[in-house]
Amino acid sequence: MTNALIESDNPLLRSWSDQPFNLPPFKDIRTEHFVPAFDVAMAAHIADLEAIASSPLNDFDSILGAYDRAGTLMSKVASVYGNYTSSLNTPDMQAVQTEMAPRLSRHNSKAYDIPGLFQKIESVYEIRDEKLKSGEWSAEKARFAERVHKKFVRMGAKFDAVTKGEYADIQAELASLQTKFMQNVLKDEEEWELVLTKDDFAGCPADVIAAARQVAVDKKKEPDDYVMTLSRSMVEPFLSYSTRRDLRKTVFEAFSKRGELFHERDNLKIALEILRLRRRQAQLHNKGSFSEYQFEDTMAQTPEAGMKLLNDVWVKSKDAAKREREMLEAFVSEKGETLEGGIQPWDWRYYAEQVRQAEFNFDENEMKPYLSLDAVTNAAFDVSNKLYGLKYVKRDDIVAYHPDVNIYEVRQTKDKSGEDELIAIFLHDNYARPYKSSGAWMSEYRTQTKNLALGTDPIEGIPVVSNNNNFSKGSEHTLLSFTDGITLFHEFGHAHHGMLSNATYEYLASTSVLKDFVELPSQLMEHWLSEPAVLKEHAKHYQTGEVLPEDLIKRFKAAELFNEGFNTIEYTSCAMLDIALHSLSEYGDDFDLAKFEQEYLKEQGMPQGIIMRHRPPHFLHLFASSSYASGYYVYMWAQVLDNDVFAAFEESGDVFDRETADRCRECIYSTGNTVAPQELFRKFRGRDPDATFMLKNRGLIPQ
Repeated sequence: MTNALIESDNPLLRSWSDQPFNLPPFKDIRTEHFVPAFDVAMAAHIADLEAIASSPLNDFDSILGAYDRAGTLMSKVASVYGNYTSSLNTPDMQAVQTEMAPRLSRHNSKAYDIPGLFQKIESVYEIRDEKLKSGEWSAEKARFAERVHKKFVRMGAKFDAVTKGEYADIQAELASLQTKFMQNVLKDEEEWELVLTKDDFAGCPADVIAAARQVAVDKKKEPDDYVMTLSRSMVEPFLSYSTRRDLRKTVFEAFSKRGELFHERDNLKIALEILRLRRRQAQLHNKGSFSEYQFEDTMAQTPEAGMKLLNDVWVKSKDAAKREREMLEAFVSEKGETLEGGIQPWDWRYYAEQVRQAEFNFDENEMKPYLSLDAVTNAAFDVSNKLYGLKYVKRDDIVAYHPDVNIYEVRQTKDKSGEDELIAIFLHDNYARPYKSSGAWMSEYRTQTKNLALGTDPIEGIPVVSNNNNFSKGSEHTLLSFTDGITLFHEFGHAHHGMLSNATYEYLASTSVLKDFVELPSQLMEHWLSEPAVLKEHAKHYQTGEVLPEDLIKRFKAAELFNEGFNTIEYTSCAMLDIALHSLSEYGDDFDLAKFEQEYLKEQGMPQGIIMRHRPPHFLHLFASSSYASGYYVYMWAQVLDNDVFAAFEESGDVFDRETADRCRECIYSTGNTVAPQELFRKFRGRDPDATFMLKNRGLIPQ
């Protein structure tokens, strides 16, 4: 098999040893390569698993060690495929995705139903405590046995044959529907446009206008045309600064209705089908709801625990939003303006910016010239170096899958000799473009591992990590809002999780942690961008090189918490509705998802003038996969953790304290899922998490 693969004409099946760092041969990969590559890779994966099940050997490495190494080719093909369907999802690629979604789901189900395999997994699981106590196994081995066994059980390994068949059918149907949901949102964002003139951008920053003109150029419009798209990086600044209320309304309504803009792409119907299938999935596991099933394998453990945190924050954030709304209304009144219907969702950001300038003498646009993409990227690299000793060496000679992508070697000092060693490869893909999913995310082309097969090139254990953002590309310079900068730092925190991983087994490495722990590393990284020391060193004017003025930093810090009520309401409403929706015991023939959304938010007292940040028809976290379904609360859960962890740096007297950073690296970034997250937090902090830090930092309780 191996020789055949090396000689294949399909670049996805060839050995990549001729590529720098064994990276995928991006320049050779074509859409038509994926389906035949998967045919070979899936067969090889099943053969690997069958070999484990039929082997007469029953020691740890012959079962779990081999299980961790199984499907190497499948992992390679699937990693490229997953990144392409997010970052380069052309119509041809979408056709492949539509075909492969149910097939990959069927393959996944089959991989958990190899005759005799679960029995071997269970035999190892049952002796884990004994082996741990005797010292024959490390704690990581015992954890590995526990996690693999749990996954098999959650995938239906204990079901009878009939139930397994139904469960596989459910998973395949979910895969198809979730793919369709995602593609519908992508198509809405691709197709919707608003052609304007330069005068229509009255009040907007120069970089927003430049981005709109660049879109017009890319779309081959007329010389005087400027085009608004539904990219969040264009929409939010337009809503914040455009003086044209009519245009703000047009843009906002289109943005909030992604996934239901066109009758032929009605994501509400798809979402309802997904909910019903998830409900049946939970029933097969004897759970009362899909939420109950999802929460079983989290730090929170129960939907009630997740909802308790959200409710506590909700009450405080409603009070804050009410105070903010009163400030906006007072401002409108003082200006002698009249708003039909009062402050509407397309007004809130605009008047919040007006109040921010009036009350705090701060305009976020003042900071943009100091926050070029290059400056913020360099700041992230520098923070990474000061905390964890990482160095980033750009490799312009390596061809990526798109010209916008930058590739870096990530190195650290090996020992006292001062020599550098390679610890990761990092791909940075920052710009919005056609056929790229909206939002921001971290992914991997290769996950860190020490469990390599005999004779494998050691480079295969080095992680290849990718960050994707969706910033509007300027014609000459890309200037970021502070929120954009936070997004870059957030994803870079996820990248740290992958790059600093130091697990033995790939199954436990990197971001393979419980869902309500995975956002801790990313949200923790966000804190450093607003540190005055970082801003003074890296926030430099893109034209003059002038350092961000001290006075501007002070005004920024004074205004930092303004509008946090609005921001918290936007997020928390999504997380609460997510749990409530997935906690229902049934979705009858007359169930109306849009009506449920309206009635639930009304019942919770949703403040007027604010809507959910992600409404159901475009809520990709919920309906483009099952990963964050009944799990969107994790961002708030992780905020409790990240604010508490950052407080440890502040308490040291130096936010770059290396002793604290070393403990953070060990407990937060490097350990992966080799230790239960509750234990990791206690090891770092010496106690359980305290929500007080989060509430204070969001301005929801007195400082």
